[in-house]
Amino acid sequence: MIPRLLLLALLLVPARAWAQPLDLSHGGPVTITARDGIDWQQQAQVVIAHGDARAVRENVTVTADRLIAHYRRKAGAAGATATTAPAPKPAAAGSTAMGPDDTNGSTEVYRLEAEGNVRIFTATELAEGDHATYDMDQSVLVLTGRHLKLTRPAEVLTARDSLEYWSQAHRAVARGNAVVLTSDARRLAGDTLVAYTSPPTSSPGAPVAAKTAQPAKPGAAATDDPLGASGRIEKVEAFGNVSVRTQTETVTGDRGVYVPDTGIARLGGDVHITRGQNQLNGAEAEVDMKTGISRLLASTNGQVRGLVLPNDATNPQTPAPDAKQAGPKSPATQPKDAPK
Repeated sequence: MIPRLLLLALLLVPARAWAQPLDLSHGGPVTITARDGIDWQQQAQVVIAHGDARAVRENVTVTADRLIAHYRRKAGAAGATATTAPAPKPAAAGSTAMGPDDTNGSTEVYRLEAEGNVRIFTATELAEGDHATYDMDQSVLVLTGRHLKLTRPAEVLTARDSLEYWSQAHRAVARGNAVVLTSDARRLAGDTLVAYTSPPTSSPGAPVAAKTAQPAKPGAAATDDPLGASGRIEKVEAFGNVSVRTQTETVTGDRGVYVPDTGIARLGGDVHITRGQNQLNGAEAEVDMKTGISRLLASTNGQVRGLVLPNDATNPQTPAPDAKQAGPKSPATQPKDAPK
């Protein structure tokens, strides 16, 4: 075990620094620090950091109780084989290096694992879970465990079973009781949610906050446009036990599509619109999440059906009684011919 408070730089293929959020597949070296030490297992070609472990690459930071970095020789590097890696070479006091060829980028980390109290963040995004694996080749992050959450400037995505984040494909997948909640209280839920984001924008010279000692607060702008820097959600697809909530209604179905720019969610399958004790059923519904207005579309037999209770307080055409007006009318409001 290497002494405490060490710094390990795993040099990877140099690349242009993009503004893509939670993307560890681009940039310079991955710098790893740990409180309780770092193990180097040459035969297994892994580096394990113990206790308050932290990995930083460009504007992305990973913190966890333990980090495991799997590395290999770069394809085409001198003497590279499928099973060999450079021998460790002592560097400056309190640090270690990958080997004599590292300055030429001969080794690369192809997978990073994080265990326990995992947090992966940039200046605008934060992913949390018990366990995380980042595949550098596919640019995909997979979070598992409890309390899975992805926090972005305009929405929060949660799941029970797993959260996948495909940074290069601009896609996030939440599985198991998945919920997306927007900053303006729009809510879409389902067994599985797939969110598609636009490519993020980058501004030259934009400050990078992820290398600071503490994670930047999600939503805090490191650029003039945090939504643009993270990539805006263009569409969310929902599958299984889909539900949309507005201020007055709950709409459920078997599948759905939501487009944030328009605020329109369209649900299909066995659709139900519920407002208080009122319920309408059909094959398809359109929900305007900006106005809270839902429209039920006809089923294959050309009919919609429902139960409407006229005296239900939630029915907009039957306003709830006002307690102040429940008593007898005052003389000023009584008819002139009313008996005294």
